[in-house]
Amino acid sequence: MVSFPVPGSSYRGPAPEFARFRASRPVVRLPAAGGGHCWVATTHESVRAVLDDVRFSRAASYEPTAPTFPGLFQAPPGMIISLDPPAHTRLRDLVSQAFSADLIEAMRPRIRQLVSDLLDRVGEEALEGPVDLLGKFTFPLAIIAISDLLGVPAAERDTFARLIREFAAVDAPEIAAAAGEKLGEYMAALVFGKMNEPGDDVLSALTQVRIGDDRLEVGELIGLGYTLLGAGGDSTACHLASSVLTLLGHHRDVWVRLGEHPEEVPAAVEELLRWITLSTNDTTGLPRIAVEDVTLFGVTIPQGDAVFVSTGSANRDSEVFGEPDTLDFGRADNEHIAFGYGIHRCLGAPLARIELTEAFEELTRRFPAARLAVAEEELEWQKADMNHRLVALPVDLHGKGF
Repeated sequence: MVSFPVPGSSYRGPAPEFARFRASRPVVRLPAAGGGHCWVATTHESVRAVLDDVRFSRAASYEPTAPTFPGLFQAPPGMIISLDPPAHTRLRDLVSQAFSADLIEAMRPRIRQLVSDLLDRVGEEALEGPVDLLGKFTFPLAIIAISDLLGVPAAERDTFARLIREFAAVDAPEIAAAAGEKLGEYMAALVFGKMNEPGDDVLSALTQVRIGDDRLEVGELIGLGYTLLGAGGDSTACHLASSVLTLLGHHRDVWVRLGEHPEEVPAAVEELLRWITLSTNDTTGLPRIAVEDVTLFGVTIPQGDAVFVSTGSANRDSEVFGEPDTLDFGRADNEHIAFGYGIHRCLGAPLARIELTEAFEELTRRFPAARLAVAEEELEWQKADMNHRLVALPVDLHGKGF
């Protein structure tokens, strides 16, 4: 009997059981590994339905009577991803004033320059042999970009990066708790600093936004900082590394073509967002609680039960995507939900798209001969983490390798 979390996923796709679930049960009831049970939405339609239904509450998952799932990351209460309307609506309305699409798009030249500077250094190292593209490029790119967004001083980025990684270690609760406490202290100090002396970063803008007499409180600002760090830093770095691995390991012809036709990079980025499974447990990891009995796709979810969604499974739904297990870099109307759906759709999606696009344009242009420096089966993956995270990604940028 399959239990939750369902084992067997990789960056190349969700666990095989999800194909069976999609074919027979859009919403499936599974026993939980730690006891009890939960429900998981598996199809594109059912995932969107759950994410768009206020009867499935994020806030209720923090109630003392709510079911718990040891080993899964649960965001702290009070964060924007932990709230329901109207509290969530208020926070999102305030945030949208500062975190606008125009503001994020204005960061593109800075990100383009950052990509160029990082790859200058990577290119110099590559003259002497293989380079760890994760440690030298994908993770620094994501951390520096989100640090710029929040106004984190350059001298403190390394500490920031270490704490983010430790906070994500779901198998080491003491380490994760200590890192979370330190991140909270740091974010509090950063917020107070921006309130007293605003800069030209988004966090400073968030301290200044108003709707009438309403404004963001200090605790809300700290929570937003947490949210952006996790989504905009760690997740983007992991996805970019897996994307590079996908192309160099299985689609080198596409890598070469993108270098020659940069106009095709945006569509390739969207297809990689759809195809790559980021979460190690195939779900968002964030439970929603039914606040009343809800009948959905032929099953009734009782009040008080927990519901998870698998966006990775939804993105392999053959009812929406032709040949969903195939990477189709010319796919039209790519309605993937890698960034979620509904009111909790990822705030960092525009920034992630810019980073991924700029990174691939420059990587494929500069290094058309790049190859993996080791066989894929020799690559090591971090254990018990929220995301599928490589320990390192050794690449020979000048064509010697696999």
